[in-house]
Amino acid sequence: MALGFFRRYAGDNAVAWSGGSEPGHEVNPAAIAAMREHGIDIAEEYPKPWTDEVGRAADVVITIGCGDACPVFPGKRYEEWTLDDPAGLELAAVRPVREEIERHVLALLEQFQVPLRQV
Repeated sequence: MALGFFRRYAGDNAVAWSGGSEPGHEVNPAAIAAMREHGIDIAEEYPKPWTDEVGRAADVVITIGCGDACPVFPGKRYEEWTLDDPAGLELAAVRPVREEIERHVLALLEQFQVPLRQV
């Protein structure tokens, strides 16, 4: 969901990757539906692991509840977003998580002075 919002608001003004320390097997269908409600299609996305290559290329590593399993890339800036995990949740429970993710993404883009794409 974060990558979907990032792409919507940043457009070509910044680059983001999405991955996890222990990725699941599929994106929660309720998360796909929740994002579709905002006109963002993440249906083709799939859980991906973090790679050293992605970590080395990052300016900022955002972590969401991975604790000790989070990747550590020396010299990188880290930011922890405390969010409920939408895995296994129904659509009604995913919506508040989606809204919180959107707020975090917009704050990150503002912090880095990334111009927002007109949507």
